[in-house]
Amino acid sequence: MTQTELLYKVIKERVLLLDGAMGSLIQNHQLEEDDFRAERFKNHQSPLKGNNDLLSITQPEIIKGIHIQYLEAGSDIIETNTFNATSISQADYDMEAAVKELNIQSAKIAREAAEELSTPDKPRFVAGAIGPTNKTASLSPDVNNPGFRAVTFDDLKDSYKEQVEGLIEGGIDLFLVETIFDTLNAKAALFAIDEVLEQKGIDKMPVMVSATVADASGRTLSGQTMEAFLNSVSHVDLLSVGLNCSFGASDLRPYIEELGKRAPFKISAYPNAGLPNQFGEYDETPVQMAPQVKEYLDNGLVNILGGCCGTTPDHIREFARMIDEAQVHKAAENDHTTRLSGLEGLTFSKEFNFINVGERTNVAGSRKFARLIREEKYEEALTIARDQVEGGAQIIDVNMDDAMLDAKKEMVTFLNLMGSEPDIAKLPVMVDSSKWEVLEAGLKCLQGKAVVNSISLKEGEAPFLEQASKIKQYGAAVVVMAFDETGQADTFERRKEICQRAYDLLTKKIAFPPEDIIFDPNILAIATGIEEHNNYGVDFINSTRWIKENLPYAKVSGGVSNLSFSFRGNNVVREAIHSAFLFHAIKAGMDMGIVNPGMLQIYDDIPADLLEHVEDVILNRRDDATERMIEFAEKLKDQKVEGKEDNRLAWREGNLEERLSHSLVKGIPDFLDVDLAEAREKYAYSLEIIEGPLMDGMNVVGDLFGSGKMFLPQVVKTARVMKKAVAILQPFIEDEKAATGSGGSSAGKILMATVKGDVHDIGKNIVGVILACNNYEVIDLGVMVPTEKILAAAVEHDVDIIGLSGLITPSLEEMVSVAREMEKRNMKLPLMIGGATTSKIHTAVKIEPNYSEPVVHVKDASKSVQVVSALLSKKDKENFVIDVRKEYEGLRERNANKKNIALLPIEEARKKKAKIDWKNTILPLPAEVGVRTLEDYPISEIRKFIDWTFFYQAWRLTGNYADMDAVTDAASEAKWLERYRTDDAKAKAKEALKLHKDAMAMLDRIEKDHMLQANAVFGIFPAHSVGDDIELYTDESRQEVLKTFHHLREQQNKPGKEVFHCLSDYVAPKESGRFDHVGGFAVTAGIGIEKWIEQYEADHDDYSSILLKSLADRLAEAFAELLHYRVRTEFWGYAPDEVIDHENLIRERYRGIRPALGYPACPDHSEKRTLFDLLDAEENAGITLTEHYSMYPNAAVSGIYLAHPEAIYFGLGKIGKDQVDDVANRKNTNAEDIEKWIPLNLDYK
Repeated sequence: MTQTELLYKVIKERVLLLDGAMGSLIQNHQLEEDDFRAERFKNHQSPLKGNNDLLSITQPEIIKGIHIQYLEAGSDIIETNTFNATSISQADYDMEAAVKELNIQSAKIAREAAEELSTPDKPRFVAGAIGPTNKTASLSPDVNNPGFRAVTFDDLKDSYKEQVEGLIEGGIDLFLVETIFDTLNAKAALFAIDEVLEQKGIDKMPVMVSATVADASGRTLSGQTMEAFLNSVSHVDLLSVGLNCSFGASDLRPYIEELGKRAPFKISAYPNAGLPNQFGEYDETPVQMAPQVKEYLDNGLVNILGGCCGTTPDHIREFARMIDEAQVHKAAENDHTTRLSGLEGLTFSKEFNFINVGERTNVAGSRKFARLIREEKYEEALTIARDQVEGGAQIIDVNMDDAMLDAKKEMVTFLNLMGSEPDIAKLPVMVDSSKWEVLEAGLKCLQGKAVVNSISLKEGEAPFLEQASKIKQYGAAVVVMAFDETGQADTFERRKEICQRAYDLLTKKIAFPPEDIIFDPNILAIATGIEEHNNYGVDFINSTRWIKENLPYAKVSGGVSNLSFSFRGNNVVREAIHSAFLFHAIKAGMDMGIVNPGMLQIYDDIPADLLEHVEDVILNRRDDATERMIEFAEKLKDQKVEGKEDNRLAWREGNLEERLSHSLVKGIPDFLDVDLAEAREKYAYSLEIIEGPLMDGMNVVGDLFGSGKMFLPQVVKTARVMKKAVAILQPFIEDEKAATGSGGSSAGKILMATVKGDVHDIGKNIVGVILACNNYEVIDLGVMVPTEKILAAAVEHDVDIIGLSGLITPSLEEMVSVAREMEKRNMKLPLMIGGATTSKIHTAVKIEPNYSEPVVHVKDASKSVQVVSALLSKKDKENFVIDVRKEYEGLRERNANKKNIALLPIEEARKKKAKIDWKNTILPLPAEVGVRTLEDYPISEIRKFIDWTFFYQAWRLTGNYADMDAVTDAASEAKWLERYRTDDAKAKAKEALKLHKDAMAMLDRIEKDHMLQANAVFGIFPAHSVGDDIELYTDESRQEVLKTFHHLREQQNKPGKEVFHCLSDYVAPKESGRFDHVGGFAVTAGIGIEKWIEQYEADHDDYSSILLKSLADRLAEAFAELLHYRVRTEFWGYAPDEVIDHENLIRERYRGIRPALGYPACPDHSEKRTLFDLLDAEENAGITLTEHYSMYPNAAVSGIYLAHPEAIYFGLGKIGKDQVDDVANRKNTNAEDIEKWIPLNLDYK
């Protein structure tokens, strides 16, 4: 097995450890100038101190010693000492001549160290470190000359090639292109690697790529987002992509998560040891950094982990202690979606019905642009590019092919200038030229993933494949013209033939990604009077449809203006032709095109007679179509396009509502001031204008866009007009609110968040809706929100109150942390606490003492308005706060003075365990042993098992609402309501009935539209109890322990209590000699819910959002109940004759129990990690765990199966320090870690 094969094998099995900082350890040696020089460079002309890479030649034993330290600490991969070993970087020391030797020697030293400590069980690998150099190819170092570059792509490539050759010669196993601050530099390094491997005949060497984030915006120094960066480097089959340096582990995590969700590669991370202090030093100790890194490992975020600035072998050693239990990150699937990038990413998706390529920065398409380039008026030329961005273009086409221009020089100049303008550079570029040298020069300027326009088979297969291979190396997509050795395709059959041939050559000969192939099947002029041209329009449309059906993942583009060339000067006809053609071409599958948005008309606005003539020629519907079109065009010749002089004001004769709607649909802001002034005279309130005619116009736009009759650039203009209208009306709206006594824009600003580690938010959302309905502005940060984000948002939005929510027990400690941090920052905002796991006593005892400002527990949503109103009332706040503090002080005193609950010592409690006659107990053998999955289980089956009681409770509707399905009409409703005696009960029952009908309708839609997917994983395993633990075994020999569940036992000693339960009591002890089994399960009904929630929330439909979430929760519980039934009767089969009875299921009248980990009988949520590892629940069911062991999706249930007929549910109650110490010892951890997860069960402070 080669080293490459071994590396790919090992990285699938476990997380690999990289090393830490090299520079920090070199500094510990306090080397001076003479040490760097040694004898060999004693007389070198330049200072050499600080040239750490040189030490591989002058002090090799120091470098090897550092490698050894990291290897002994546990590193699987060590980096060569070559971060600056390129001729560009070494020029600072006049050491360019030694570059090849530096890389060879550094690689040899690392190779020797790795081989000395490598074993069959732990092979070690050497990564050739390739740094970013000290220059940037995408940015100008001269603020007065934005087009200047201190280094070119070719400079970088040549420099990197020398380094790559040396590293290979020295014996590395893989490359690490790291600390990328400019993606163009990195692309040059990747190009160099590819070129050297090809020249040396090496089939493959693994490549890691690691960028660095410049600031909290999450962008590289050269301005790319993580999405754009990933799109730019994904043309290489990378071993991994990731981030290093930047921040400490905690701050780097969100960006690592983003890469992990998108990248089809392994993920690496090696953060700094925190942020540098005022002296530029890194202070985070291994112990401080370890918990942050553990979050990476526990949540499956990485495949390779290491340290950057400030980290040492001690840091790596600390990481190594946690690595065995790490979850291996699973790479995203390659979905063959077309992705491009500038500074931002562009993904071809259904939300764009058409990608518009701006055509005005083309010297052949814009006389003005050509003139500006010839006159070197580049600032003005950039304005044309900027106008296209603002006009809605998603890609900028740049073409400099003009006989009077040096096309290559102008392409480089203009692209460099564009790259210095972030508002333009955010878009991907289409490099457009008929000359290969111009195309290649353009690609060398772009850090993003560009499009090449174009190549063809015109010169034959060899040049075509050579150019395509280069384009692939540069990481660009390509437009392929339907053109071959015999000429341009001008029939449907020829288009098919050439596109099929080109596709096969690209995908089969050079493995060009099919999603990066964009065919241009030739949009040619129609209505020319030449009969052979009559079918050009319909042939293109049919070719597009054929390509989409027969050439998987390929895209279709074209230059739309060519089509109407016969009608130059008649813009009425040209606009109509373009719009009608696009309407049909897009329906056939056309993805993108070069088109001037100003030369488009809304399809539905084309006059019927004009549309008929236009579509006749486009679709060649009749033999005389051309003659009729020419004749009709003559009649229109003197007319102007709407929006021009003659009839541009005709629409102004309509009524007010029509004019406002027209302004929106056409994107005309010119008359807003006049029309809105008139509207304010007509409508009583300004808000009515927005809700009336303006929204009517927006609805028209939405319908047109959704049906493909309006294009995105036009929609962008419409949105701007709407924003301008709202801005004009906003001051009047504020004045009217004040005048009507509504208190201005809102009664107060409330920030709400579910705390870090918790994904539950239904209750929070209900509170948010109620507050919003009472004129409070609610800023909802969502779920799993870290403290820093909560407090930063509170300052940013200048809120009046912070509200924290949480459902799981670990969230309580997180709330305490938020309160402490608020106190530390001297914040003055009231803090509201809510959520199922919270309580008034916990708030009083644990949270309020940590914060000087008011802290109030809110029992449920119905109390939220009352609490918020009091906290924000100038009149009532003081007395309200005094009363709350007095109440909480009383609760603290009672808590402090209460007598300790009588606890039985743990050893005594164990003597009073549940007594089971194991000798005579029948232990049925399972029908199936091992893990099994149920994917996409029918919702129609699950809904039959719903217990509606908790559903109504979630909506704050308590009561017995049985038999609702019997209510089918007014008569049956009246009869059903008779059971409720009081008016209040009847009113609540009516609301429950409405809610039930809505829930049934939503469930029907969930089924019909497949809104939610239900997955389950479960398993049954050989098991024994060992004291209070339950051991699960790999097989029936019961020799090898697979996993261990650590359970807790009751200790509260109440009068008459004889049994102190523990779940392990119901599993046969090892010493009993009986063969028992235990099951585990995890189910969810929430896969896919995010899409619908986002849709409802975007529509401001909170009711449907909350309804869907609450139904998903009920479906998850129902699924757990259904699965347990099938386990009892089928999969384990210990109760094969059990009959389904809904009442018995709800009341749990059956054999066996399914206790949920983290809840009353076993309140330690961290036990879920054992369960999820046992079942591989992340992979098998799509359920993940947060750092606080909350399940995601939220609509999920997990637990264990115990089959003994005497097994019962119980609440653990309070336990003592003796049991906490005992379980900590069993779990090989400390008492503090146990206490963190079960704070409500502790009978001590």
